Amino acid sequence: MSKSEKIDKKDLKEKRIEKKKMSSSVKFTILALILIAIFCIALTPVTLQNDTYYTIAIGEHIVNYGVDMQDPFSWHEDLSYTYPHWLYDLITYIVYSVFGMTGIYISTCILSVILGWSIYAVGTKLAKNQFFSFFITIGVMYVIRGYIAARAQLVTFILFILTIFFIEKFLETKKKRYILGLIIIPILIANLHVAVFPFYFVLYLPYIAEYIIAILAETIIYKRINRKILKLRIKILENRNSNSDKLKDLKEKLRLKEEQVDKIKIKRTKELQNPYKIKLVKNKNVKWLILIMIICLFTGLLTPLGITPYTYLSKTMQGNTTENINEHLPMTVSEDIDAMCAIVIFLAILTFTKAKIRLSDLCMLGGLLYLMLDSRRQITMFAIIGSVILGRLLMELVRIYSKDLDKKAVKVLTNKIGIILITIMALSLSYYFAEDKFDDTYIDETAYPVQACDYILENIDLGTAKFYNEYNYGSYMLFRGIPVFIDSRADLYAPEFSGKDEDIFMDFIDTSSIGTFYEDTFEKYGITHVITYENSKMNMIITKTNDPHYKELYKDDYFVIYERVTN
Repeated sequence: MSKSEKIDKKDLKEKRIEKKKMSSSVKFTILALILIAIFCIALTPVTLQNDTYYTIAIGEHIVNYGVDMQDPFSWHEDLSYTYPHWLYDLITYIVYSVFGMTGIYISTCILSVILGWSIYAVGTKLAKNQFFSFFITIGVMYVIRGYIAARAQLVTFILFILTIFFIEKFLETKKKRYILGLIIIPILIANLHVAVFPFYFVLYLPYIAEYIIAILAETIIYKRINRKILKLRIKILENRNSNSDKLKDLKEKLRLKEEQVDKIKIKRTKELQNPYKIKLVKNKNVKWLILIMIICLFTGLLTPLGITPYTYLSKTMQGNTTENINEHLPMTVSEDIDAMCAIVIFLAILTFTKAKIRLSDLCMLGGLLYLMLDSRRQITMFAIIGSVILGRLLMELVRIYSKDLDKKAVKVLTNKIGIILITIMALSLSYYFAEDKFDDTYIDETAYPVQACDYILENIDLGTAKFYNEYNYGSYMLFRGIPVFIDSRADLYAPEFSGKDEDIFMDFIDTSSIGTFYEDTFEKYGITHVITYENSKMNMIITKTNDPHYKELYKDDYFVIYERVTN
């Protein structure tokens, strides 16, 4: 056999192996996408969340009247409303008007699946692995399961993971299509969920911080400032046609400094190739990324909301709403097992293994951890964005301890036994989470006053009534067309947004907790009717004291309605 024939056979064999690997990769991708979709659907709640009700009502109002920046649903007069997710509200209403509650549920399932697929795809592309990305995606969706709902945040989760993908691919390739993606995303956020518009720019900061630190490190280590000063002094003396000993001394100092720097550069190049723990990379494309970020700052103007994208968050932080809503409160790690496990995993990898982390990833991880501890709802961002970092760290471990583990695992999981085992595991897990939802209805009558609202609409004149209601079901009441005292649009009722002197939100908080005598609040606002939970503190007091100012009009197992007698 000739030498050329041997080479041809070797090439053919290598091509067959590569083709087989590609086949396993494609099989695993298809299997992963199917199983992720099933798991995401299993996690999606059937019962609608309270924000969904006002979302539908606002969407209908926008169809009829446009974005008028006034609240039409509370009986409080002339409340200013910013419509912080007007486009999502509009789309949700269109889905509801065509397909009803089933359409809302199916669209939430679809968004949940898209989020799962996005996390998997981005992890696969950026961390260069399939096996870990699949299990990380399952873990992330499990951690954020409580935030999967028909709310605008579900869309922005998808947009944020795509932002990370576009940033990193642009830094890697400098291709224009990623710039287009980075410009479109903030425009969508400004119209879909304006509250998180500033967070989009936070995602740029770790990459910029790494670039600045790299420049500062080079400036100090390579003594750039000292060398520039020496060169300037030499140039000044040369312009004076000086041949003094001073000029010779300066040139000698510069030569020695250059030699010293050359040695440092050689040593530092070796150190950067194999750092102890933190990888510091100076990516020149970050300069263009900063320009893109500046351009994107102006995309907040491409909305009918005026300058709201730039003012909404600061106004929210000035008020009291974030201090009284559970998901905005600081996280107690010891009470959140998911967060504690995630932190332990990162600490274990970084402390007890040889894995190295990019400085930008470390900055991102530290920033997300701070945000999560400051506000428990940010566990979503910690999990979603952190998934990319975790995938990279795991692949770093693979390169150190076991080469080609990802490819070997993919190959095993795409044979018949592997497919059966991983399918059984994923389906069992999906069934476990879906089982409790089989008997759920779209509207939970234990949480929302369905029958009570029927009574109100049939027996009470809404033109003259001023209802006092509670925060958690106000959205359902306005969905039914009943003007409310308050609903889950907390910011609307704070003076920073409402344009009113009184703080309606805090008056509700104080009244519902009996920090303020309810009769004082009712007198202040001219309340005519009260709807409350049957087991609320207020109802217990009214019932036990047989308060003559309250005439019971309606009662069921969960809610009670009173008419307030003022004579």
